[in-house]
Amino acid sequence: MTQDLRGGGLLRRHRDFRLLWCGETAGRFGASVTGVAMPLVAVSTLHASTLEVGLLTACAWLPWLVIGLPVGVWVDRLRRRPIMLASAAASLLLFASVPVATWLGALNMGLLLVVALLTGSAGVFFQTAYSAYLPSLLDPADQPEGNAKLQGSASAAQIVGLGSGGVIAQLAGAVNAMLANAATFLVSLLCLAAIRHREPRGRVTGHQRQPLLSEVGTGLRLVAGDRWLRTLTLFGAASNLALMGYQSILVVFLVRTVGLNPGTVGALIATASAGGVVGAFAARRVAARVGTARATLLFELGLALPALLIPLASSGAGTLLYVTGGFSVSAGVVAGNVIKASFQQSYCPPDLLGRLAASTAFLNYGTIPLGALLGGALGTLLGLRESMWITTAGVPLAGLILLLSPLRTTRDLPLTKTGSPTTVSPEESMTAVSLEPTRSSTSSSLPWSGS
Repeated sequence: MTQDLRGGGLLRRHRDFRLLWCGETAGRFGASVTGVAMPLVAVSTLHASTLEVGLLTACAWLPWLVIGLPVGVWVDRLRRRPIMLASAAASLLLFASVPVATWLGALNMGLLLVVALLTGSAGVFFQTAYSAYLPSLLDPADQPEGNAKLQGSASAAQIVGLGSGGVIAQLAGAVNAMLANAATFLVSLLCLAAIRHREPRGRVTGHQRQPLLSEVGTGLRLVAGDRWLRTLTLFGAASNLALMGYQSILVVFLVRTVGLNPGTVGALIATASAGGVVGAFAARRVAARVGTARATLLFELGLALPALLIPLASSGAGTLLYVTGGFSVSAGVVAGNVIKASFQQSYCPPDLLGRLAASTAFLNYGTIPLGALLGGALGTLLGLRESMWITTAGVPLAGLILLLSPLRTTRDLPLTKTGSPTTVSPEESMTAVSLEPTRSSTSSSLPWSGS
């Protein structure tokens, strides 16, 4: 990847990108705080059951299953920045309503579920518009540097936010910690409003619209009809089912079964999530050495096996088992996502990238609410530790989809849709990486989802 090594680089010389970077980094921090704070509100303030906590996470991700596909088409038809502004404003008001309802004595589990559902819907619009808006803001030569800066700062903000979420909840109360996320959406809103760049009117009004279902079907057929895209998408869906199965009840498990306080829970989740930063840095080097297909197997299957250490966690030194397992899983998923994002951008025809992103997000994220419900249901029926065993076992089992696919006998993923698999140089492999932010405002932990 070619990067500008001058002091400040793109952040120094591109005002609009600097504003977008500041707003997105603040939003990632706040979303991570809420990822710890909202389950703690349900557990400590409302005394929610394990099933209700799982349902809370499911509501946050359910909109991807319900509206993910049509939103992808609508975003292509409309200007992206106004969609992002409206989404940020809606999230600000919704998150602020939680502490307000508490002060008025009106907070209940039903309201918390509605907030999770509506902020999840706003997140679908924001993420889809954001991933489509960034290329219009930066010149092609600046996009690799911009993506790298956004990805690095977002990962760091998520880790700091996860650690801060537990501390803020312990010092100020879980409900008051929700104000931190509301404040960060205010920062995002102000930064987006200050951006001067405007999308060309002709591009928007000149869009040759086809029937909605026809455009949706094009994206789905693209994924279903191609063995590489189909394999990676099926793996992402299965992986997310297992990942969210245990992540949806992780906070409850660490608090009620392991016996940790909120501050310690936040610190441990942040430490485990730091594996994502390591995975992002390792992806390019490992892929260049062993090949992109082999590296995908290594990251997504090999680093998934330590997930089985998580259910063994106990108080004291036993928390290291959770940290080790969580760190390894986070590193593997993020590294795999980096490789898959590079592959999709170089492999898919440019005019189909938007529909490809919407279709894969629908199929991958669509299993997340199902995983959250599965985790909550298993935790209620079998117990927390038993359900953690079942759901974490699903993480390496999902990797069998890759092992039984053409990746097993291939060194590198193909560069183009019409070509055969060829060796990808480090520069070719990583130049196309694009940040597709998984902005989940109410995830129970980092959304280490398959791309």
